[in-house]
Amino acid sequence: MLKCLLAPVAVLYKAGVTLRHRLFDWGLLKSEKFDIPVVCIGNITVGGTGKTPMAEMVVGYMSQTHRVALLSRGYGRRTKGYREVSCDSHYRDVGDEPLQIKLKFPETVVAVCEKRAEGIRRIRAEHPGVDLIVMDDGFQHRYVEPKVNIVMIDATRPVQHDRMLPLGTLRDLPEQLHRAHYFIVTKCPERMAPIDRRILRKVLIQVAYQRVYFTRFESFMPQPLYAGEAAPEPLTHGRQVIALSGIGNPKPFLQSLRERYEVVAEMTLDDHHVYKVRDMHALEALLSEHPGAVIVTTEKDAVKMTRREKVPEAVRRTLYYQPINISFIEDSATDFLQKLEEDVRGN
Repeated sequence: MLKCLLAPVAVLYKAGVTLRHRLFDWGLLKSEKFDIPVVCIGNITVGGTGKTPMAEMVVGYMSQTHRVALLSRGYGRRTKGYREVSCDSHYRDVGDEPLQIKLKFPETVVAVCEKRAEGIRRIRAEHPGVDLIVMDDGFQHRYVEPKVNIVMIDATRPVQHDRMLPLGTLRDLPEQLHRAHYFIVTKCPERMAPIDRRILRKVLIQVAYQRVYFTRFESFMPQPLYAGEAAPEPLTHGRQVIALSGIGNPKPFLQSLRERYEVVAEMTLDDHHVYKVRDMHALEALLSEHPGAVIVTTEKDAVKMTRREKVPEAVRRTLYYQPINISFIEDSATDFLQKLEEDVRGN
């Protein structure tokens, strides 16, 4: 019944997205090119596909040879317009993901602006030494014409079997994938069969120069968010944990915890969740129910709880975050990054 109700909405949504792309193709809406290379990292679905870990990888590598700036919309922030991110910014003002990236790369210019072209112009004016822009989540935006498009694809939700919002998770048309230069397929199984890779390559590649890389998320030992208040020893295998997450797709995070620890409770919130006093009280209640447990959350959630005065002592003493990065299958990360560098430098 619900599908029957959502189907007409999905048809209308698809028609609107199609018309918008046609307006760009006909030149009635304009895409702007810039005099420095822009690398766009995006996707065509809602939910977590790994754009932020990929942005961190690209920023980290390119910063060795370029003066890089990262530009994001700053989803979920309460402010508007152009704003630069500092290490002491509040996530409500700049967005959780831009703040996470700034904390990892404090020397990198990180800015948010919902109008990407305006954001790039501001960065160029205020930071003339910047010679490369990494644009987070702008594939469907189209008001900026990037030099390189990197599109993230979730292996657990193949685009060929997905449907448009709100019936499925597609927010853009699969036929727009011809604009991509690189496809990064994330969340691949540990032993991905060669035939499955061939099928995905056949589905994704529409132009000869496009490249496909297969990856998975690699998670590391949880780290205390308040190192001075947590127990000094690392979390042991089988430790009781309370899983806390407010991300687009929490399944991989929860699965990684279950493989190492005893997950005694889960607190799963909406993506870009704004933490409030009631959430801290709920965590305190869970700790009372499970006195031997610790809280493990994601990096994205952790940046929202760094203000000591807002977090109860019981939570601070038991709060850990789990770092992740993108691990390329068959050690192909070097090949990807080197080819990306060639494309950035090429004419």
